[in-house]
Amino acid sequence: MATKTEEGAEARNDEKTAVEAVGAEEEAAEAEAGEESPESEGTLEPEENLEPDGDAADPDAKVPSGVGQGAGAVVSAALGLVSLSGGWIGTVAGAREQLVGQLRTSSTASVATQIKAVYGNAWHSTALWAGLFALAALLTGVVVLARPAFGAPGRPQAPWIKSVAWAGVCLGAVGLLLAVLKYSDALLALPSTG
Repeated sequence: MATKTEEGAEARNDEKTAVEAVGAEEEAAEAEAGEESPESEGTLEPEENLEPDGDAADPDAKVPSGVGQGAGAVVSAALGLVSLSGGWIGTVAGAREQLVGQLRTSSTASVATQIKAVYGNAWHSTALWAGLFALAALLTGVVVLARPAFGAPGRPQAPWIKSVAWAGVCLGAVGLLLAVLKYSDALLALPSTG
């Protein structure tokens, strides 16, 4: 004679076995038909819910960190500052042009010729180098700002990168404007000798 607890446990086991059998028969029927039933169309099985998407869970997929963009933004700002301050290369190029002007100009040349050869060419050389640095700053900043348009969708650019890149673009634009004005003698032209 069985107790009530054992009879209840046997009844629960029978119900569980019957539910599992019905579930297995339904899955087999769905597999044969190759179609999902309308009831299960919007729901996910527990096993499917645990499986991540192949694209998102790929361990070999590289997620861009933004280090390159940050470095580009800082380089753009630094080049913009160099274009405004003149930089070492511009100073050396200006000194070289000044020396070449002194060597090529005779002591009997007119004052206007001496000023142009000694100081004017050096001024233009310095302006040319400042313009090249400004152009490099401007282009680097624009590339950094345009990079997210060609990068991974849904990956926004860090705000500090945008700010520094915009600073580089602005410094480059101002440096380029000043370089063009210096080179064309519209800004601080050579003194007249007449």
